[in-house]
Amino acid sequence: MAKAKTVYICTECGGQTPKWAGQCPHCNGWNSLVESVAQTSTGHRYQALAKSTPVRKLAEIEAADVPRFSSGVSEFDRVLGGGLVAGGVVLIGGDPGIGKSTLLLQSLAHLARERRALYVSGEESGAQIALRAQRLGLGAAGDGGDLDLLAEIQLEKILGAIESEKPDVVVIDSIQTIYSEALSSAPGSVAQVRECAAQLTRSAKQTGVTVILVGHVTKEGSLAGPRVLEHIVDTVLYFEGDTHSSYRLVRAFKNRFGAVNELGVFAMTEKGLRGVANPSALFLSQHEQSVPGSCVLVTQEGTRPLLVEVQALVDTAQVPNPRRLAVGLEQNRLAMLLAVMHRHAGIACFDQDVFLNAVGGVKISEPAADLAVLLAIHSSLRNKPLPRGIVAFGEVGLAGEIRPSPRGQDRLKEAAKLGFSIAIIPKANAPKQPIDGLEVHAVDRLEHAIAVVAGL
Repeated sequence: MAKAKTVYICTECGGQTPKWAGQCPHCNGWNSLVESVAQTSTGHRYQALAKSTPVRKLAEIEAADVPRFSSGVSEFDRVLGGGLVAGGVVLIGGDPGIGKSTLLLQSLAHLARERRALYVSGEESGAQIALRAQRLGLGAAGDGGDLDLLAEIQLEKILGAIESEKPDVVVIDSIQTIYSEALSSAPGSVAQVRECAAQLTRSAKQTGVTVILVGHVTKEGSLAGPRVLEHIVDTVLYFEGDTHSSYRLVRAFKNRFGAVNELGVFAMTEKGLRGVANPSALFLSQHEQSVPGSCVLVTQEGTRPLLVEVQALVDTAQVPNPRRLAVGLEQNRLAMLLAVMHRHAGIACFDQDVFLNAVGGVKISEPAADLAVLLAIHSSLRNKPLPRGIVAFGEVGLAGEIRPSPRGQDRLKEAAKLGFSIAIIPKANAPKQPIDGLEVHAVDRLEHAIAVVAGL
């Protein structure tokens, strides 16, 4: 028997090379080439091309809003940009056991009351899914019991079931377990994942069926399989949070039908995932009295302002090289902010260990957290708590200036609604009309902000 010809496929860009190399010649990625069975083409290389669609002027094309329908879970709809889209393909990734299957089972159970929904499981049997639905209280008739289940991993049979049943929404759990008979490689290989995702996407676009794919992640936190998998689909969502915690965050990293800066917050309960109406309460610690090194930040996640407590601990370094550790915030930015505080405010931390943490496991990436971070560090260094009921936001530049942050009015209104009384903000974000119950201090320099806090 002739040995099958093998090629090496890059998991980052999908490029192929006949021999293994440490670096991909297409995208220059290191250690990304994976061995796979080469597939022979069935068609002639000079076969006639399909007839293309006629070329049209952009002004002649009528623009219309994409119709959406609710998934049955309000926080899931928020992350999707308002709901599911007919013919759209959604990819959901996350760590094992974080709640991907639970969320999708709850969503399909709600959708099954009014629409045809199909749950395709390649990892669990129908009895296992029924047992989970019973634990979630979704197995009764009329309450999720009308959901169609299919335990299958062969792509051709799944496409046949979609064509015969004509569902409105299909969930594939998971894409790494599906294989196509057209390829000889094993399920989960780069070629199988890419081909199965492409076939399901083509079927979704032709039939108008909404397809939701569940993807495994690697130990680095990225989706397993080729990077082109994220380019094929319309929406990419990631589950965040610690599996030992009861709270889960769902964030959109790509969305062709909506914004990518929305955040969904869920709480894991005995009855499954439940949307959190006031997520700011999760990220604020309840101290009986003010403590040093704590400052509340008003961050913006899409259209939703969130209040997050930033905690700092500054301690005398016992080694020649002081440590700089940030959890939930960017560590390189912490080192830059410490240099700015030394240069423009005269506060040195070169002989101090600095530890930074965002309460609740949330990850903050926007630069508007700079001012709150520096105020928390200054409070811990002086061992003096900030005034009770104070919030802050604003970007700090290398010249020591406080730069404005977007949607400043919404941040201030959210802080006032939750009972905060003092706000230190950039001068450009100062409100034109006073906000009831909120004393606003607008500053334009870092040293001015520290002086304002010292005078309160």
